[in-house]
Amino acid sequence: MILAAIDIGSNAARLLIEEASVYHDGTVDYTKLNLLRIPLRLGFDVFSTGKISPEKARLLLDTMQVYKGLIDLYRVEGVRAAATSAMRDAANGPELIAAVRLQTGIDISIITGQQEAAILYETHIAEALDKRKNFLYIDVGGGSTEITLFSHNRLIFKESFNIGTIRLLQGTVTEAQWEAMRNYLKKATKGHQPVQAIGTGGNINKVFSVSKRKEGTPLSITFLKAFYQTLSKMTVAERSHQYGFRADRADVIVPALEIYLSVMKWVEAGEIYVPKIGLADGLIKMLYAEKAG
Repeated sequence: MILAAIDIGSNAARLLIEEASVYHDGTVDYTKLNLLRIPLRLGFDVFSTGKISPEKARLLLDTMQVYKGLIDLYRVEGVRAAATSAMRDAANGPELIAAVRLQTGIDISIITGQQEAAILYETHIAEALDKRKNFLYIDVGGGSTEITLFSHNRLIFKESFNIGTIRLLQGTVTEAQWEAMRNYLKKATKGHQPVQAIGTGGNINKVFSVSKRKEGTPLSITFLKAFYQTLSKMTVAERSHQYGFRADRADVIVPALEIYLSVMKWVEAGEIYVPKIGLADGLIKMLYAEKAG
């Protein structure tokens, strides 16, 4: 079964096309057929003006037309599209979603932060790890950060905070918001120590690639602190030149590291696993579960 997921985030839009195959023992294997990322950067409009500009609106519609073409070429049997923080905050979000539906037939759902955390949980990363331990999913996006605690094979909490990389770059995150996030995490993880962090999102994936670590090896908080300090001293152009970052990655990667490091410090996590999955992966798995009954 060939399935597609579209994740319209605050920094970029992603189309993931995968083939789900069922083995005789009932397990499902997902094979990636295509992954296309377009840096729409909707959050830069929304978090400063409250709406998506005409230029970005046209870019979104053009992107969805391209995605529709690929979905047709791959003969996709099911599509799930979700928009997150920027579209949640955009006054003209529903208008744009209606335009996308009219032009492409793709129905985009604007999901809440809680739903976003729940979809990430559907990737079931922690279930493949030691069920006797406590795992904290940390997903950092442009507009929000979703955090889920998975303890001893049981979901404890999932929460979303309006602290994201683009909001930090624009200076719209207050000290009160940081304090509220810190207090919530300290209280919610009490009694579930020690915590093993699991990081998702494009920025932590890029950090892991740069680290040259072997797949499945965690990154230490010491390494993240050192890399954060190194990048903080560079200009955006220097980061792009030194590490080969795209321009739309070079600016947001520093605030992303600030968020990961803050959360890890508050929950006393010494290292973080980076399985390189995201919202689109969770959408694919939810879609397959629905299709398979």
